[in-house]
Amino acid sequence: MEILKVASQSKPTAVAGAIAGVMREAGRVEVQAIGAGAVNQAVKSVVIARGYLAPSGIDLICIPAFIEVMVDNGERTAIKFMLESR
Repeated sequence: MEILKVASQSKPTAVAGAIAGVMREAGRVEVQAIGAGAVNQAVKSVVIARGYLAPSGIDLICIPAFIEVMVDNGERTAIKFMLESR
């Protein structure tokens, strides 16, 4: 499964385009974000991606969860958004 990592500097429209592309190809994508700013950008990206995908009949749903990821030889808590079509 494709994993897209979002930073606080990520542009929501660019991430939304990536989400839409992966959804059209694979039908599922995981978006990961660490920190409040990154989570904010990720949520905006999901909302924009829903708008991109709706005209083609894809109803995007989001299942959020916490995960532990390795960053610079240390574990960090991230939020992952599992995106699928309904």
